[in-house]
Amino acid sequence: MYDVAILGGGPGGYVAAIRAAQLGLSVVVVEKDELGGTCLNRGCIPTKALVSTAERLHQIKNSAAFGIEVTGYNFNFQKAAERKNQVVERLVKGIHYLFKKSKITLIKGTGKLTGKNEITVETSDGLEKVEAKNIILATGSKPALISALGYDGERVITSDEALNLEKLPAEMVIIGGGVIGSEFATIFSEMGVKVTIVELLPSILANTDKEVSRYLTTLFKKRGIQVKTKVAVKEVKKGEKVTVVLENGEELVTDMVLISIGRVLNTKDIGLEEVGVALGPKGEVLVDEYLRTNVENIYAIGDITSKMQLAHVASAQGIRVVENLVGEPQPMSYDVVPGCIFTLPEIAMVGLTSQEAEEKGIKIITGKFPFQASGKAVAMEETEGFVKIIADFYTHRILGGHIVGPHATDLIGEIALAVQKGLTLEEVAHTIHAHPSLPEAVMEAAEAALNRAIHI
Repeated sequence: MYDVAILGGGPGGYVAAIRAAQLGLSVVVVEKDELGGTCLNRGCIPTKALVSTAERLHQIKNSAAFGIEVTGYNFNFQKAAERKNQVVERLVKGIHYLFKKSKITLIKGTGKLTGKNEITVETSDGLEKVEAKNIILATGSKPALISALGYDGERVITSDEALNLEKLPAEMVIIGGGVIGSEFATIFSEMGVKVTIVELLPSILANTDKEVSRYLTTLFKKRGIQVKTKVAVKEVKKGEKVTVVLENGEELVTDMVLISIGRVLNTKDIGLEEVGVALGPKGEVLVDEYLRTNVENIYAIGDITSKMQLAHVASAQGIRVVENLVGEPQPMSYDVVPGCIFTLPEIAMVGLTSQEAEEKGIKIITGKFPFQASGKAVAMEETEGFVKIIADFYTHRILGGHIVGPHATDLIGEIALAVQKGLTLEEVAHTIHAHPSLPEAVMEAAEAALNRAIHI
């Protein structure tokens, strides 16, 4: 009997397995596809590989400002796709190496709970039973579909198929303007595809700070990406072309439709009902602050807990569960979780938005510093965007931060640490930042909140 059995080898499952092995526990992981899960194979990593290609295309198109006159270039999408696959393959091999190094048992097959201490796995050689003192469920999620949208995996696709295209369409309609839809809009637009986003809500990236959402919408339109908000899709008709019929009567004729309307939790057919694991209204596995289900010794992490559908949250949950197994249990906190959106420019956020602070009745002050005033950003010719810091009006404690601009996903780490450690505007502002550097914009945003920014 193993100490820990993990159903699912994604960013929650494989990270939990490695930490458990580090702590001296015997571990088995059951995975039906490939280690790394959606994040590594069909999500975070392959999209970022394509974003890197899009960034270089963007740089080439705007190279004249640097005195580099590009008279012509050839974009080979097939080679870009091959590189994306090589990046994924390299990282998957890395996880296999770590499993071997950590003496973690990997069973390839479809697993199902058949007892509170048992998983039955359907492998290519037949059924195999795995027994463990503790079981961690980490089965993740998959793209959500609406049958009326005519999904066929060819001309009406999800993010899964978008990452495996062999040829780019001339035009694409993206249904859904959330994180995934916005990232793919960036990728395909830079690669020469005419992109239209259709979003039911009043804005794209509706869960971000309103200022961030408005800014990106303006940038998208400036770059030729059409954005249609507050409108639903009535149907998708297929003929020689694909026609997206909107509820307002407008028809969008295109070559391909990408459905990006969220994700469905993988909680069906894994034996939850048979073992008595309690589910919530969205099909999520109900867990307490220690990630425990209602069944003793069964835990759940990642997307299926419906806390925050982020790879780094799944990893943090996995680490917390196995550390709790061998030490004094500590609750999981979601107060300081950075979010990253890999558009051009990047977007990152952590902590409270201005709207959330107001809803909580917190009086705030904000400071904003534009990258147009950053020496490093001007030298890089990447001046779009800003850093915005939100702090408590009375204590000046930093409550959140939002960045649109170059390397936003890297810069957010400083604000996340400030929120986590309860730092004040003064403490960030009085920390000497290297010049010229992009992190100076964080310091200046803190100064701006105190009405004493130097460069604006």
